[in-house]
Amino acid sequence: MTMFTQEFWDERYRGDRTLWSGRPNPQLVARAATLTPASALDVGCGEGADVMWLAERGWTVTGADVSPVALTRAAARAAEAGPVTAARIQWRHVDLFSEDFEPFDVYHLVNSQYLHFPPQERDRALQRLAAAVSPGGSLLLVSHHPSDLEIPGLRPNVPGLFSTASELAAPLDRTEWEILTEAAPQRTVDGPGARPVTIRDSVLHARRRQ
Repeated sequence: MTMFTQEFWDERYRGDRTLWSGRPNPQLVARAATLTPASALDVGCGEGADVMWLAERGWTVTGADVSPVALTRAAARAAEAGPVTAARIQWRHVDLFSEDFEPFDVYHLVNSQYLHFPPQERDRALQRLAAAVSPGGSLLLVSHHPSDLEIPGLRPNVPGLFSTASELAAPLDRTEWEILTEAAPQRTVDGPGARPVTIRDSVLHARRRQ
């Protein structure tokens, strides 16, 4: 599918219109707010809202994305936030699904929110994210839940893009990982026609054992 390529996302990010709200994702805020700031990796960072939120709270953050256009936008936002926040951030162009993928360094927190995985690549990509978590560190993965497909017009009708929390957790060796959250919490968002709809997030929060 073309939606997993750099070309697809570069085209989406071109132009003056921002794609996302500019606010940090709520599942990140709910779970990272209690963690001690250290090093973090945000994969699929887009325009950088999660990266900015973490950096403003004292984290040293690497924002990674397949789209250099997105990374340029995110870096511009970080510069506007001032030198202290910008100095805590670095950016990395990466294709998580590539055969030429170069492993990440290790971090105290690895965050990836609503990253679409090609079904045949999902487990390998998840293992690449998990490998970037240091001992004692956290892995936070959030995906659109398959039940969102039941809401007409809300999501693209491509079931392979949606994962449950159990599917996100499947590649993890439970002798190496403690599962803190494996759930599908509900929240209300504006749906088609600006009508409020109730959706679910697939949320996996796991800690690598020391």
